[in-house]
Amino acid sequence: MAARSNLQQAVPMTFGFKTARLLATFQRHKQRLSEILPRLLVLEFGGAVGTLATLADTGLAMEVQKGVAEELGLQIPDIAWHTERDRIAEVGAFFAMVTATCAKFAMDVKLLMQTEVGEVSEPFYPHRGSSSTMPQKRNPVSSVYITAMSSTVRQLSASLFEAMVEDHERSTGPWEIEWVVLPQICTLSHATLVHTRDLIRGLEVHPDAMRRNLDITRGAIVSEAVMMKLGAVIGRQKAHDLIYDECRKLGDGSDKHLVDLLTENLEIQAAGISRSKLEEICDPVNYLGLSEEMVKRVLELTESNR
Repeated sequence: MAARSNLQQAVPMTFGFKTARLLATFQRHKQRLSEILPRLLVLEFGGAVGTLATLADTGLAMEVQKGVAEELGLQIPDIAWHTERDRIAEVGAFFAMVTATCAKFAMDVKLLMQTEVGEVSEPFYPHRGSSSTMPQKRNPVSSVYITAMSSTVRQLSASLFEAMVEDHERSTGPWEIEWVVLPQICTLSHATLVHTRDLIRGLEVHPDAMRRNLDITRGAIVSEAVMMKLGAVIGRQKAHDLIYDECRKLGDGSDKHLVDLLTENLEIQAAGISRSKLEEICDPVNYLGLSEEMVKRVLELTESNR
C-alpha cells in the first residue's frame, strides 16, 4: 500500500507495517503501566497534615499505617503526599497517551475509508454508519467516537496538572479537581479502548484498492527508488532533478507510465539502464524497505513479552 507523507503518497509499504506500529506502541504502553502502578497504588494515611500526629504517642502509628495498606492492597508511602499529586497527574497523562494512540489509528482509518481511497472499512453492521438522507454512505462511526473521546481525555488530563499546584500541607481546593475529572477520564478511556478493540477486530482490509491506489501515480510513488539507483551512476542531485522533471510530465495529461518516460530519456539511456531494469525498480513491491522484517521483529518481541 501507499505510505502517506503530508497526506500525499510517499513510498510503498505494507499494511502490516502500519498495524505493527500500533502493536509496538501498545507494548510500550503496557511497559509504562507496569512502571506506573507501583507509584500509583500507594496509601495516603497520615492524619490532618500527614504527620500521623494523633497516633504518634501510641507507638502504633507505623503499624496502623501498615495494616491499612495491607488491608487495601496498597504500598506504604515513604512520606505523606496529601498535596503532592504527581501520582494522579501521571496516570492522567498515561490515559491521555493511550487514548491518543487509539485516536491516531482511528484517524488513519477515517482517512483510508474516504470514498476516493477505500483501502479499509470499519466493521459492517446493518444500517451502521448510514446517513438518514444518503443511503449509500458508510460513515466511520467508531473512529469518530474514538477521536472525540480521546480529545476529551487529553483536555481533562490537563486539569490534573492544575490539581498539583496545591497550597501547603492541606490545600484549599485544587485536589477536588480530581474528583470531577478522574471519573470522566476513566470512563472515556475505557470506552475508547472498547471501541478501538472492536474496530481492530472487525476491520475490513481491501488490498485491491491498495494496489489500485499504488498505480494512480503511474510510477511516481517509486521515484525515490529510481533516483537512488540512478544517483549511483550519474550523481544524486542530477538524478533528483532528472526524475523531478520526468514526474512533472506525468501530471501534464500524459497517459504514459514513469517507466515509459525513463526509457525515452537520453541521459538514462546513456547511463546504460535497460527498460527491464527500470521496470524492476518501478515495481512498488520491490521498494518496501525493511517493512516485513520490522513487522516480524515486533511480533517476536510481543510474543516474548506475552
